[in-house]
Amino acid sequence: MKKRRMKTAGPAGKRGTRYRPRALRAGRGPGSGSAPAGARQTIRRLKSELAAAQLRIEELSAVAERDFLLDIFNRRGFARELHRSIAFIKRYDATGALVVLDVDRLKPINDTFGHAAGDEVLKAVARVLSEEVRSSDVIGRLGGDEFGVLMWHLSETDARVKAASLEAAIDKLSFTFGDQTVRAGASAGVALLDKRVNPVRALEEADRAMYIRKAQRRHESRV
Repeated sequence: MKKRRMKTAGPAGKRGTRYRPRALRAGRGPGSGSAPAGARQTIRRLKSELAAAQLRIEELSAVAERDFLLDIFNRRGFARELHRSIAFIKRYDATGALVVLDVDRLKPINDTFGHAAGDEVLKAVARVLSEEVRSSDVIGRLGGDEFGVLMWHLSETDARVKAASLEAAIDKLSFTFGDQTVRAGASAGVALLDKRVNPVRALEEADRAMYIRKAQRRHESRV
């Protein structure tokens, strides 16, 4: 007697039809080719949007670390550069110096002639600092009338000589507001940077030295 052959039932219950997934019927099974055109377009669009977002983040970060008036680092940006520099100094046993300068008599100028006059003084000070230091050095505005300068490869003697020359250059500035000519000046304090120092202590040391120097200059002007 002849055996009857069993037929395979498909997913819809139809007998005699072997089920094949749609992707396989269309020739798009695993390893059969690239993603559909719509998916590729979506991937390209998402990559483009991600790149634009990353660029925008970088731009906003740069703006957040710049002083809008003087176009130099603000305290946040300067602190970041100081951290990076000290890390480099510790790794390669290099040397450097941090100079903190406080502009003298800025408040009386603001009070007498207005904040636009004070802004003019700050811009002139920033310009002098940029002219007096090397392009590899870093300049920042740490506060209202306080600036920081980060310099590389200086001995203690060289650092103190450079701080004095920065004071002298700013002392030479004169400003005319209305019918009055005034001078501002600046007092500088120095902290040496080596592999033993940390950023917070360096700023505190330079700031303390600056206030000592300011008191000294004030005493000298009365003599």
